[in-house]
Amino acid sequence: MNSLNPNTLSDITEKKEYQNASCLQWVGMEGIALPIRLNGSSLAQEQLNAMVDIYVSLDDPEQKGIHMSRLYLALKQQLSHQDLNTNRLKLLLESCVAGQDGISQNAKLQLKFPLCLKKPALLSEYSGYQSYPIQFSLEYRQGEFFHDLLLEIPYSSTCPYSASLSRQLLADRLQQRFEIEPFDANTILNWIKSEEGSVATPHSQRSMANLNLKLENFYPEKLPQLIFEIEKSIGTPVQTAVKREDEQEFARLNAENLMFCEDAAKRIKSALLKYSNITDFYIKVEHQESLHAHNAVAIDSKFYSSNNRD
Repeated sequence: MNSLNPNTLSDITEKKEYQNASCLQWVGMEGIALPIRLNGSSLAQEQLNAMVDIYVSLDDPEQKGIHMSRLYLALKQQLSHQDLNTNRLKLLLESCVAGQDGISQNAKLQLKFPLCLKKPALLSEYSGYQSYPIQFSLEYRQGEFFHDLLLEIPYSSTCPYSASLSRQLLADRLQQRFEIEPFDANTILNWIKSEEGSVATPHSQRSMANLNLKLENFYPEKLPQLIFEIEKSIGTPVQTAVKREDEQEFARLNAENLMFCEDAAKRIKSALLKYSNITDFYIKVEHQESLHAHNAVAIDSKFYSSNNRD
């Protein structure tokens, strides 16, 4: 059997392409599977299975295309099974540009992975795991780096107006029940604890905070802290494993943190403004209502003039 010499194989990308000569903003590959590492005490696992999109610009109009395989090899050699940190990502993009032999000046990558965090129950000794979808983008453009982080954080929301109407119904029923016959405190307490005392419940729903954060620098190891701080600002994060006392405490927290979508957005905005590393942000909260077949939403950003997002 004759063995082929790789040096004799033709490479059509070396041929100049003068027809339709033009530059292209981004050329690359999407959906590359890559194992990466992330350190943190709250993590369920250090190794994460990420999906990576990577691109470089085609800045030589006479070139037919980029050296595509070099992007894949750079990812595998420099990021696979490695600790995720900003310096490593920056060096990766710089090497991707250098590996294109002068035809590219810019590079960009997007990392998508589920961040599985360990969370304790509210009161009991139980704990469990919750997964948060993460998307991080790093762009190397004209010698500068730009960081973007997308987060999705679920939480519970109970409508203040619905809670008020429920309390009014309970007060009316109490008045009807006890306006004639004599009663004492124990009688009222027993009535409230009975099924007859379940007059009305305010409508609650699972809600979602979608955040797009522009960062001065990216610190992957601080992702759990950021997520937990945002959940703390809302006050009603969704739970994992629970006992009865945890479920009761969750009900108490919802009553203590009644909120419209506007309230949730303002709480998150206030929390984000405390981070000097977050230079801009876009917030969209969705209350996926149980009362209606549509969602209630609130949208805001740090700088309105730069909010050109849909």
